Amino acid sequence: MSKPLNYRDLDVWKRSMDLVVDVYTITREFPRSELYGLTDQVRRAAASIPSNIAEGNGRFYRREYAHHVSIARGSVSELSTCLEIAQRLGYVTPGQVAPLLKQAEDISRMLLMLMRALERPSRPPVAESPR
Repeated sequence: MSKPLNYRDLDVWKRSMDLVVDVYTITREFPRSELYGLTDQVRRAAASIPSNIAEGNGRFYRREYAHHVSIARGSVSELSTCLEIAQRLGYVTPGQVAPLLKQAEDISRMLLMLMRALERPSRPPVAESPR
């Protein structure tokens, strides 16, 4: 896999940015008392996903990039757990959380595919034959 020139070209980055916006929208409904608790935690976990994709893409080595994609995938799991906690606490309804969990699941799969692609050995350039 050749490295994309810009992380903004990656569908997984675009979709994770959309998820951040959706998370910020839904957390506006959380109680004010949770502003520095669960609200902050959910928002940071969501923002960490595209941020780690971008940071990894800016790294020099593919292994570093894969490591940051792995961290982003962990943030997806953290986000999903926090959303389920918010649902159990009654801050949001199952109907509000379900689409976000689906987005998170899709992004997690995309990140796994990106990690696998990054971990594949890159092919050395093919030398042109002399004419």
